[in-house]
Amino acid sequence: MSETVLQAEALSIGYPGRQGAPRVIAADLYLRLHAGEVVCLLGPNGVGKSTLLRTLVGMQPPLAGRVWLDGADLRTLPPHELARRLSVVLTERIEVGQLSAYALVALGRHPHTDWTGRLSPRDEEVARWALEAVDAVSLAHRQVHELSDGERQRIMVARALAQEPLLMVLDEPTAFLDLPRRVEMMRLLRRLARETNRALLLSTHDLDLALRSADALWLLAPGGVLYSGAPEDLVLGGAFEATFASDGIAFDRRQGSFQVHPPAQQRVALIGDGLVGMWTARALERSGCLLVAAHEPAALRVVIAGDEQTPRWEVMANGGPPQYVASLHALAALVRRDHGAVDTPAPPAGPGDHSE
Repeated sequence: MSETVLQAEALSIGYPGRQGAPRVIAADLYLRLHAGEVVCLLGPNGVGKSTLLRTLVGMQPPLAGRVWLDGADLRTLPPHELARRLSVVLTERIEVGQLSAYALVALGRHPHTDWTGRLSPRDEEVARWALEAVDAVSLAHRQVHELSDGERQRIMVARALAQEPLLMVLDEPTAFLDLPRRVEMMRLLRRLARETNRALLLSTHDLDLALRSADALWLLAPGGVLYSGAPEDLVLGGAFEATFASDGIAFDRRQGSFQVHPPAQQRVALIGDGLVGMWTARALERSGCLLVAAHEPAALRVVIAGDEQTPRWEVMANGGPPQYVASLHALAALVRRDHGAVDTPAPPAGPGDHSE
């Protein structure tokens, strides 16, 4: 087992009451985070994820219990020493004036400099290394306010890395990024954890990337229940259904994602499998269909024909003549028209026919 970097014992989080009992958000939490490990904190809005993060980094005192950072009680660490062991990247955009990207990264060396704040050759070397580690050397001389959201986030991660902490805590590091940049950021953070043997804790709403990238998940549910374990363990154990239970939303354990479907309006028998079958099923479910086995009673029967490159669909309603469509868009439209007919009640003429 890797070295334990962060440990919480019998931890209770929340806020002290002004005239009575404190407001407890979660109690009796036992958590561990190890060197070289990426842990993602997930949960619905308002359950206390930010409160938990603030407590774990010393920005807010616990109501009970203790947090240990590298074997030391977090409450006993002076700020200077805490900054050597822990770095934090927040969601909020910090205004840094006319600082260059390099100057901002170099600020991460502040816990290691003397009272003058002067950078030593060693500090300069670490700042350059941090920029290299996040693939941002080309950004070093640009003004921070000129950077895109993705570039700025890389620089903020480099600044945190320049502190040379044991633990990096990031609050929604992919919040303002498009999908490709979110994937790049998660890949970068995972690589940094492995190559530098640092522990990384990040809160996120990006379930898919967390399931694919994290070594462990801390899933905070309403009522203060916290599920902890490998992503696959939590999926198989039903933790996501318990945490995000809501009408009209279901967690698909096979796909590892949430499905949002309207109430089923009609039963449809789907005959066909493979890649086309999977996407056909999704299109039908989105259109309000309950998929049943081929031998079961159904208002519609959909048969997949053709091949993966040029699929076609044969649709039969209540024993009537078959109708043919050449796209899932047309199939969904046919279903939504409540068994209405399509314009061409015969098979498409050939591969070149792309009509709907």
